[in-house]
Amino acid sequence: MSDAPAVDYRQLLENEQRQLLSELSELGHGEGGGLHYDPNFADTSQVTAERGEAGVLAVQLKESLDEVAQALGRLEDGSYGHCEVCGVAVQPARLEAMPATRYCIDHANRS
Repeated sequence: MSDAPAVDYRQLLENEQRQLLSELSELGHGEGGGLHYDPNFADTSQVTAERGEAGVLAVQLKESLDEVAQALGRLEDGSYGHCEVCGVAVQPARLEAMPATRYCIDHANRS
């Protein structure tokens, strides 16, 4: 038997979920709505560019948040930690690094 402590994947996923929600909130895409820009700001092209960048990042964060929610669902139904393509158990080191992953390393590169 190993002396290494068991990894709490639920805790890893919940921590990631909190971090993503915090980042969305910082971008102004949390529950409070979007970022507010000064309408009198002289460089409207800069504001437009920043809004676009914040929007793209928010979409990526929301996708990651959805992946975390799906991983938490897999924890509940017992399918967590197995590749969605081949069913093989995902290596623990991969799950620790990417707790929301859906694929083993072989299929991650193909997806």
